Parts: sequence; C-alpha cells; structure tokens
Amino acid sequence: MIPTPEHNERMAKMTFASVYPHYVAKVEKKDRTKEELHEVITWLTGFDDKKIQTLIDEKVTFEQFFAQAKLHPNAELITGTICGYKIQEIDNPLTKQVRYLDKLVDELAKGKKMEKILR
Repeated sequence: MIPTPEHNERMAKMTFASVYPHYVAKVEKKDRTKEELHEVITWLTGFDDKKIQTLIDEKVTFEQFFAQAKLHPNAELITGTICGYKIQEIDNPLTKQVRYLDKLVDELAKGKKMEKILR
C-alpha cells in the first residue's frame, strides 16, 4: 500500500502522547519493559527519558516530535512491512519516520534481541 496525502496528514497531526500508551501496552503484554521501549526510542531519536516525558507532557504531534529528533544514521536500515505499508516504499519522510518507530516497537514486542533491533 502507498500512503495517501490524507494518511500522511493524519500521521503528522497525531500526538506522540496518544500513541505512547499503546506502545507501552504492546511491549509489556509481550514481557518486554518500558525501559527497553525507551532504549529503542532513544536509539532512533536521540531523546533521553526526560525528553521523552516532556514530549508526552507537551502533547507534541509526530511532526513536532520528529522535527526535534536527531535520527540515528542507521534508521534507513529499518525495512519491512508495518500496518500494511512497506517502509522502504514510503516517500513521505515524516510518515517513514513514524513507521520506523512503529517497526522498532513491533520488533521489540515480537521478542527480537535488542542488538538486532538497534541495527
């Protein structure tokens, strides 16, 4: 599937705070920890725990979230399908970044070893 302009706009306006509890629930349901989730987020974005909490408290959109992030140079190595979209085929940079995060959370929840997730 190729994301539509409307889909990209929805992704940009969605708040990180609205999705974060779902990330936590997903990984904890699979016996992973919030600390491991933060390790994944930190690897991708450069944000520490304090910054992650600030972004949640401020209810930043994903557009604002990734505008402040310093994306890991190996983020482009994140490939595969998430939510029906092939990450490597997404041409909107912000949508691709959100899907990178989704994919990392998915890999964590599936029990992948941290050294494999953090390419």
